[in-house]
Amino acid sequence: MEITPEEVAMRSRMKSIWTAGDFGEIGHYLETEAQDFVERLRIPAGSKVIDVACGTGNSAIPAAKAGATVTGVDIASNLLEQARLRAQKEGVKARFAEGDAEDMPYEDGEFDYVVSMFGVMFAPHPEKAAAELGRVCRPGGLIALANWTPQGFAGRMFAATAKYVPPRTDIPPPVLWGDETTVRQRLSPYASSIQTSRCTLNFKYPFSPAGTVALFKKYFGPTIVAFSKLEAEEQKSLTADLENLWTSMNEATDGTTQVKAEYLEVKAVRK
Repeated sequence: MEITPEEVAMRSRMKSIWTAGDFGEIGHYLETEAQDFVERLRIPAGSKVIDVACGTGNSAIPAAKAGATVTGVDIASNLLEQARLRAQKEGVKARFAEGDAEDMPYEDGEFDYVVSMFGVMFAPHPEKAAAELGRVCRPGGLIALANWTPQGFAGRMFAATAKYVPPRTDIPPPVLWGDETTVRQRLSPYASSIQTSRCTLNFKYPFSPAGTVALFKKYFGPTIVAFSKLEAEEQKSLTADLENLWTSMNEATDGTTQVKAEYLEVKAVRK
C-alpha cells in the first residue's frame, strides 16, 4: 500500500515518541497484569497470536508460554530488541518485527487471536487501526484489547499533561478506545459480538509519588517528549501537577506508590 508524505511524517513522529527514553523501565511494572490479561483469554496451545504494538513483549511472552505461535509487532525498534532478549531469557519462541499497527505486513485472517494491551490505542488513526485488527484476524477469531479509560487514573494523567501540551486536534484522544460506545463503533464493522468490562490495574512502584513521576519523566516516551516542549517554569508546574495527582490517588502508606488505574477490556469475535 502506498502511503502519503503526511503518513510517513506521522509514522516518523510516532516512532520518535516511543523510542524516546526506555519504555522497558515502565513496562516492567506491568508484566504481572499483562500475564493476567493473557490468561483470561485461555489461548489454546497451537493458536496463532499477534500482539499489536507489543512493546517489550508483556503480552506476547505469556501467550508464547501458553504454547501459542506468537508474533509481536511494534513501531519502536528498541522495544522489539528488548522483547527478543526477554523471550530468549525466558526460553520461549516468539517472532518480533517492526511494523505499523495501521498497516501490518501480514495476510488477511492470518491470526486466531489479535491482542493489544495499552498499545494500539495510541495509533493516530483509530479507524485504520481497527480495520487492521479486523483484517488480520480470522473469521471466528478473537480481538482482545486492554485500553485506558478517559475517567481512570491514566486518563487523568494524560489530561494533566494536555493542559500544558495540547494534543493535536486531528488525532482523536487515545483514551477514547476505553469508551464503550466508541470502541463498539470502531469494531462493529468487523465483529459479530463485542463484550466489554471495566477492570482495575494496580500501579505499584517502590518509590514515592515524586519518585514515580521522576521515573516517567526519565523513561516514558510521551512524557519525555511533552516535557521537551516546555519552558523551565512550565516543567516545574507540570511536575507539581503530576506529583499531586499521584499523591492524591496513592493508597500506599509505607513511602511507596500504589494507585488503582481503570481500563476497559474488550473481546470482539471476528465476523
